[in-house]
Amino acid sequence: MTVFDWLEGVPIPEGQRPFDIVEVRFKRSRKGFYRIGQGRRVQTGDVAVVDATPGEDMGVVSLTGELVRAQMKAKGVKDTHEIKKVIRKAEMEDISTWQAARNREKETLKQARSIIADHKLDMKLGDVEYQGDGSKCTLFYTAEQRVDFRELVRDLAAAFKVRIEMRQIGARQESARIGGIGVCGRELCCSTWLTDFRSVSTGAARYQQLSLNPQKLAGQCGKLKCCLNFELDQYKEAVAEFPPPSTKLMTRKGKAGHFKTDIFGGRMWFQYFDDPGTSPIPIDLADVRKIMEMNDRGEKPDDLQGYAIQEEAAPEDALYGDVVGQDDVNRFDGRGGGRKGGRRRSKGQGGNQAKSGGGESKQGGGGKRRKKRRKGRGPGNAPSA
Repeated sequence: MTVFDWLEGVPIPEGQRPFDIVEVRFKRSRKGFYRIGQGRRVQTGDVAVVDATPGEDMGVVSLTGELVRAQMKAKGVKDTHEIKKVIRKAEMEDISTWQAARNREKETLKQARSIIADHKLDMKLGDVEYQGDGSKCTLFYTAEQRVDFRELVRDLAAAFKVRIEMRQIGARQESARIGGIGVCGRELCCSTWLTDFRSVSTGAARYQQLSLNPQKLAGQCGKLKCCLNFELDQYKEAVAEFPPPSTKLMTRKGKAGHFKTDIFGGRMWFQYFDDPGTSPIPIDLADVRKIMEMNDRGEKPDDLQGYAIQEEAAPEDALYGDVVGQDDVNRFDGRGGGRKGGRRRSKGQGGNQAKSGGGESKQGGGGKRRKKRRKGRGPGNAPSA
């Protein structure tokens, strides 16, 4: 839900005043528009105290300037007197109160779930948000049916000593507030940038040739994934060029039915009805239309194998290549990795020779000759040149 002010630093035309409404972001994806008033200036990233009526709330300024006008137009918010005001920039005392209220949310969520379980209500509490001054607590919940929580609100207000507001949200909004990681490995779209939740049907999966498996098509919210709509228009345009899936091809060998389609590859697979054990035959889209025209004229090809796409096997070097030279299991036995081992072996060989009988005799003879030389070299017996 982050935004980038690409108009920052661009001077305002002469005779025009800067837009006096800013966008303030609160917990998770909740945002609001507030009027800053005359003579007051705020920048992106400032913590602002805003009017909550009753009380005060605190959030971070996420956007200023002319882009706020465009955001209000996109979200259908009108610039009227009903827009609340920014009271002041937050001081250290305000920020301390705000942080203390935020620190209570985790314990409040735990206790509120326990109280809901005691009342035996068919509802699921997803998130808790305190107002900036700590005077109000909003509980976001999901429920399949209407819930009578009048007694629950009384018990919650008595337990937490604040005003309680219950707000029902959908399963997609719950996932957006909680957040998480999708099967693609990235953060959920609804918690990062997606703001409007459009209806998703199984027809989107059929257009994209996906398996109608509810466990694979459903997101963390339990509903169909929002990303099924992202490329749906492109698939619809591409599918319009293909024959319908009910297409049958007549050959002298027998009748073949549609098995699957590679939309962007421009090919279709067909399989014989009389011989279902054989593998489906891939045929180019142009050849499929040619066979259909032959069938319309009453002609039949001998076999579909004559139109089959011959897929060339990729060379081994293209499938796998030793890029860094680390595919050999004996790479540490070479010259670079076995130096220490070689030294150990050489030392061991020298030690073995010393322990052998010949080594002892040589060392013993050498020691006797060195002793004789030392005895012959006296102070007055220097060796002649």
